[in-house]
Amino acid sequence: MKIFTTFLILVAVALIIFNVTLLDFNHPLEGNSMVALIGIAAAFCAVFILLIFKMSKKIEEKLKNQ
Repeated sequence: MKIFTTFLILVAVALIIFNVTLLDFNHPLEGNSMVALIGIAAAFCAVFILLIFKMSKKIEEKLKNQ
């Protein structure tokens, strides 16, 4: 499970990088730039959720060992 969540985090970071390349910094709220902004926000949310999941699994392991 650790490898899978790490893989998903890397995929989300790759999506963030890809969507940043699609941004038009002169008109960030028009056309494809808006889609890219939504994609960046969604990928950031995915990263944060996966990091929270990894931390909760670490806490769960520590509580089982006690």
